[in-house]
Amino acid sequence: MKITLKDGSVKEYESGMAVIDIARDISEGLARMACAAEVNGKVVDLRTVVDADCELNIFTFNDIEGKKAYWHTTSHVLAEAVKRLYPEAKLTIGPAIGEGFYYDFDCEPFDRAALDELEKEMKKIIKEGAQLEKFTLPREEAIQLMKEREEPYKVELIEDLPEGETISFYRQGEFVDLCAGPHLMRTKDIKAFKLISSSGAYWRGDEHNKMLTRVYGVSYTKKADLDAYLEHLEEIKNRDHNKLGREMELFTTVDVIGQGLPLFMPKGVKMIQKLQRWIEDLEDNEWGYVRTKTPLMAKSDLYKISDHWGHYKEGMFILGEDDEDENGNSVSGKDIFALRPMTCPFQYYVYKATQKSYRDLPYRMGETST
Repeated sequence: MKITLKDGSVKEYESGMAVIDIARDISEGLARMACAAEVNGKVVDLRTVVDADCELNIFTFNDIEGKKAYWHTTSHVLAEAVKRLYPEAKLTIGPAIGEGFYYDFDCEPFDRAALDELEKEMKKIIKEGAQLEKFTLPREEAIQLMKEREEPYKVELIEDLPEGETISFYRQGEFVDLCAGPHLMRTKDIKAFKLISSSGAYWRGDEHNKMLTRVYGVSYTKKADLDAYLEHLEEIKNRDHNKLGREMELFTTVDVIGQGLPLFMPKGVKMIQKLQRWIEDLEDNEWGYVRTKTPLMAKSDLYKISDHWGHYKEGMFILGEDDEDENGNSVSGKDIFALRPMTCPFQYYVYKATQKSYRDLPYRMGETST
């Protein structure tokens, strides 16, 4: 059996070997740092047995796939901690994301004190150092297992899979979770972690479904790296435009108007005016634009010509009753108006209003739109 490594070198073995053993044969240091692997382009566990010629790439935490396995395993530790402290909580999903991981639970929201208690329990689980063991079950047996463990969301996920599908699970100690992996070899490999925050999230991202409790976290192989990341998060908070904008009296928001609708205050308006004048002067004087000013709304006729009506009508703000027949004609005979999604169709008619020569080209129109 020939194993071709990332650097092009080849290792030969007489019989099948687990990826972790191949890593150990290459170097004890690599085996300690390994988080996951890639066999012929497919990301797998370190416990995966290789029994044929292949290309092998071993991932550490420095690799994206290595981080994903590390963070995904930490999310399982979080889930085990939640089940220990809140046995009635129901598990849903807990993936790795761009920076860390999250896990969604059907339970009451967690405040900072509750997150701190969960962190303490996670440390106990990590110290116990349970091995993560993968096992599979036929679809019907997998459904029965999750029903016995009273995990309805897991049952729903499995039932969405095709008939005859083999379902994979991971066990760490007494905790079992539906999961495709990959994962670290044991919980003790997690060196430093932090639960960042808790928020609400709809099951499967659908607002018609139940609101769940989502916990965000992150983990690292070194405490110094975790501390640096947490410091980075604090710096982001300190530079948050929403926070600074209010403190500097640039804008405010009020509930009776809407949280997404800012009221710009005198200082904020001065900044907007300066920026607007600067870009308009640049466009007009250096880039050769002419300035236009067009309406904020138009009849649906314009949007039908531009085909916004055909493609984006559901996302447009329509004024007046939308009572078109199947041919697109107003039943009541009244004009239907809509706020503009962009200025191009309007500027087209500015251009069209006068005769143009090829000598006028290129003809650039600019508008500071709302």
